[in-house]
Amino acid sequence: MQIKEGSLSGQGKRFAIVVSRYNEIITERLLEGALKTLRRYGVQEEDIEVASVPGAWEIPAAAARYVNDKQWHAVICLGAVLQGETSHADHISSAVCSALMGLMTGTGKPVALGVLTNATFEQALERAGGKLGNKGSEAALSAIEMASLLG
Repeated sequence: MQIKEGSLSGQGKRFAIVVSRYNEIITERLLEGALKTLRRYGVQEEDIEVASVPGAWEIPAAAARYVNDKQWHAVICLGAVLQGETSHADHISSAVCSALMGLMTGTGKPVALGVLTNATFEQALERAGGKLGNKGSEAALSAIEMASLLG
């Protein structure tokens, strides 16, 4: 049996990042983590493009542009959907995740999910560079590995 894995070298690969401005304190930290990770693993500045969108709802539309453009090897999606008093957050996060999965499976191009879906602001902060790590960084690592594996 042969097991094929992608490498963690981003050299020569191009990455698009789509980041939501909603809950910006959190998403800025996710973006910082993703950018640091891409650079750490050999991705050059000129091979990274960041698209800022109003909220998580808009992430799939921007991601679709990059997924369908052959110059990009992977798309990293970052956002934060926090639970409120209604089920609105559940509907948004489910629709966004489903749309992003559809983009990835429909095109075969990696779409890394760094959209947090936490109950509280504090929980999200812990996952955006706090004691539970940085999910933006983790999404970037996934994008690098999958771009290597599928590219």
